[in-house]
Amino acid sequence: MIRVGIVGGTGYTGAELLRLLVGHPAVSITTITSRNEAGVRVSELFPQLRGRLDIVFTEPDEGRLADCDLVFFATPNGTAMRMVPGLLATGVRVIDLAADFRLKDSDEWERWYGMPHACSELLATEAVYGLPELHRAEIRNARLVANPGCYPTAVTLGFLPLLEGGMVDPGWLVADAKSGVSGAGRKAEVGLLMAEVGESFKAYAVDGHRHLPEIVQNLSPFAGDGLHLTFVPHLLPMVRGIEATLYARLRETGRDLQALFEARYRGEPFVDLMPGGASPDTRSVRGSNLCRLSVAEPMGRGTVVVQSVIDNLVKGAAGQAVQNMNLMFGLDECTALHGVALVP
Repeated sequence: MIRVGIVGGTGYTGAELLRLLVGHPAVSITTITSRNEAGVRVSELFPQLRGRLDIVFTEPDEGRLADCDLVFFATPNGTAMRMVPGLLATGVRVIDLAADFRLKDSDEWERWYGMPHACSELLATEAVYGLPELHRAEIRNARLVANPGCYPTAVTLGFLPLLEGGMVDPGWLVADAKSGVSGAGRKAEVGLLMAEVGESFKAYAVDGHRHLPEIVQNLSPFAGDGLHLTFVPHLLPMVRGIEATLYARLRETGRDLQALFEARYRGEPFVDLMPGGASPDTRSVRGSNLCRLSVAEPMGRGTVVVQSVIDNLVKGAAGQAVQNMNLMFGLDECTALHGVALVP
């Protein structure tokens, strides 16, 4: 059994991670930390886990975590980087679901996250970006995996075949992305209240979102220095889900884009390409680890439109983390991730 610890298990991502791991046949959850909930049974905070997990939250303790085979960090940005070097030194593997190890450039990280990086030497030398469809081989051998952000997962998987195949102008890419409110985390803020979000729709962080450099880092190897991406996120009045509508200018019209995407994602267990003319919706992936895509060239006029949907808490967070864990420990990649979407 893989002895697993979770640091920061009280948020939406932590709860989703617990939901998936309690059904994993090769995992034993030994430690869950929370400074605010220490001493409280997990099943008291999350009644959905009654009868499935008999464990209490404890204060973060590196000695207890060092007894684990793997530690997940479901913590705010800036937390994992202070503990990871010590855990790696004891032989513990780490998957960070926050942003501490996603960017390779420490100066870029500091610019977007507003604090110096505590272990910048690990960014370029140790951390592996945990998008299996892009870095599967490296993840298998990794000690430290940076779990991707939710928007970057949806946007990267949508643009990737077009850029790899040289089909589009990398200097003109647009990502119009929308997320449910759970993407903001489990916190009390006026802007996230039902009375504020319900029956409303808005863009935010138009001048620059933290996920922009992450997406650019993913796509630049296939586009060179000429990559230019306009990324605008929006907040939707729903709990779960991301829909990203992606636009790019084709170098040539009339190409078989459906065949391109089919070839790129053939054999990928968690990418589903819709048939031509179909449009995926967020509820078709709710609760699942799928990224569902469609691709089209409307009116044959040289603009390609890709639609990409994921559950931000699963393929956009906890599900992808479990997928990465399976790869790191030589398990079937799909273990504990076969769940069908929840509809309605």
